Amino acid sequence: MSKATAPRALSPRARSRARRAAVQAVYQWQMTDDTPEEVEAQFKEKPEFAKADTDYFHTLVHGLIAELESVDQALVPVLDRPVAQVDPVERAVLRLACFELMYRDDIPWRVVIDEAVELAKVFGAEQGHRFVNGVLDRLAQTCRDTSSTQN
Repeated sequence: MSKATAPRALSPRARSRARRAAVQAVYQWQMTDDTPEEVEAQFKEKPEFAKADTDYFHTLVHGLIAELESVDQALVPVLDRPVAQVDPVERAVLRLACFELMYRDDIPWRVVIDEAVELAKVFGAEQGHRFVNGVLDRLAQTCRDTSSTQN
């Protein structure tokens, strides 16, 4: 998948809602035999989904699943265990954030990490957000130029 840029400016809140729904969708996909299309259709039926950036949700879910092998390979060197042994919620958060770090240069790396940590606080285990933060800090150093305070 080639790196993409945002075609239009959207509300950061709508993007956050898209990430929140995408984490839930990826978790569901990981735990079931549902196709990405089936999962997406289920989320589109939820009333709260109307406030999310639906295009970005689609990009996250389908893009991640299409690039799953490269995303998981990028996570291997920064994890302390195999990807499959990471808690399923934290795995969904890490995979989505890794996808954004790798393929969405238009999203600042600090935003990706901050959003992922918040999602881990909401959906993950009690200290899962610390694990997510540490993994993504290491990953960002390999995927992005983290020496600049701008990005």
